[in-house]
Amino acid sequence: MFDSPSLYPRPLVTVLRNALADTPVVCLTGPRQSGKTTLVRAMMPERPFYSLDHAPYLSAARADPAGFVAALPAEVTIDEVQRAPELLPAIKLSVDRDRRPGRFVLTGSANLLLLPAVTESLAGRMEVARLMPLAECEKERRPGFFLGDLLAGGIRPALRPAGRAPDPAALARRLVSGGYPEPLTRSPARARQWHRQYVRSIVDRDVLDVGRVRDAEGAAHLLRLLAVRNGELLNTAGLSRELGLHRKTVREYIAVLERLFLVRRLLPWHRNVGKRLVRTPKMQVVDSGLAATLAGLVSDDWIGKRDRMGHLLESFVTHQLVTMADWTDPDLRFWHFRDKDGQEVDVVMTLGARTWGFEVKATSTPGRSTGRGMARLAALCGDDFEGGFLFYSGRDILPLAGRRMLAVPLSELWGR
Repeated sequence: MFDSPSLYPRPLVTVLRNALADTPVVCLTGPRQSGKTTLVRAMMPERPFYSLDHAPYLSAARADPAGFVAALPAEVTIDEVQRAPELLPAIKLSVDRDRRPGRFVLTGSANLLLLPAVTESLAGRMEVARLMPLAECEKERRPGFFLGDLLAGGIRPALRPAGRAPDPAALARRLVSGGYPEPLTRSPARARQWHRQYVRSIVDRDVLDVGRVRDAEGAAHLLRLLAVRNGELLNTAGLSRELGLHRKTVREYIAVLERLFLVRRLLPWHRNVGKRLVRTPKMQVVDSGLAATLAGLVSDDWIGKRDRMGHLLESFVTHQLVTMADWTDPDLRFWHFRDKDGQEVDVVMTLGARTWGFEVKATSTPGRSTGRGMARLAALCGDDFEGGFLFYSGRDILPLAGRRMLAVPLSELWGR
C-alpha cells in the first residue's frame, strides 16, 4: 500500500514483501503499463535499478549474461527482464552460490514461465507475483476484501438504506475506462488514443521478443478480432478463415498474446462425471478499456449494443475476481462452465474441490434465480458446491431460489 495521492494502493505489496523475506529471486510480471516499475521503485527507492529497455544494458546482458550478472550489486532490480531471457541461467548460478533472500527483483511484461527461450528452471529459487491493470477497488483506493469475505462465508443477504439508485451510465464508464493507470487521467477520446498507441508499441517492441512470430501485424489484427469477440468460445477455425492464416499460426499468435497478458484463456470447468460438458476455452481481452477501444465500443453503447456490452461486462467482472485472487489466495482458479445443452455459468471459481459459480447480468432487477446453468453446476459439484452468485447492477444482497444462491450488487467488488 502507498499513502501518496499520486499512487494507487496496490494490495500486492504484501505478497511481494513476504516473498522478499524468504526467497532469493522475486519476479513481478504483468502487462506493460500496469504499474510494475512504479510499484517496485516506490517499495525500494534505494535499491539499484537497471532497465533492459535501456539499449546499452540490453546489449550487455545479451552479449555476456554471466558477466552482466557478476557485475551487479548484491541486491538489485532488473526491469523488463523478458527482453534478455539469457540472464535467467546466469541468475540461477549466482543464486546457487548465494541464496540470501531478496537478492534479485525481476520485472517482466511477459509471462516468463511460458517463454520458449527459457530453458533453465528457477524452481525453488524464484517466487512469481502478478500485477495486472488496476481492479476497481484499487481505483477507489479500497482494500478489496470481497473474495476474502466470500471464502470466509461473509457474503450474506443485506438490504441497503434507500437512496439514489445505481447509475447504469457510471457502470458503462467503468467498463470502457479499464484499469491501466495512465489513460485514467485522460478524457475518453484521449484514453482511446492511448489504448491504440499502446497496442502499436507492443507490436513494435514486444511481440517479436516473446515468440517466433513472422508477422507482428497479424498478431495485432488477431487481438482486434478477439476484442470484437470478447467473451466468446474460442473458434480457431473461424479466426483462421477471417485472418487468412493457418490454424497453427493462429494458435501461436494467441499464445504470444497470452504471454504478454493481453488476453486470457478461461478454461472449461469439468469433472469426470460431466461427460456432456463443452471442453472449449473462452477468450477474453484482459483489460476492458483496451477491449472497448479495439472493438469500437463507448459508454453510450450500453443500450444500443447490449449484447456486446454484456460480454464486456462479463470480462470486466472476471478481471476483478482474478486480480483480487492474486493477493487473496494464490490457489484460487477460474474457469467457465457450459454443457452441450447450452446451460452455462459465466465464471467458476475453485479452491481445491470447493467450487463457486458467478453469473453476470446487466440488470437492476435480478429475478428469483441464478439460472439453469448454476443449478446444473451445483448438481455436478454436490457437497463441494459452496454457492452461486448473480452479479447485477442493483443495491441489495438478496437471497435467490436454490441452495446458497445470492444476488450481489456489482459494486460489492469495489465498495465492500
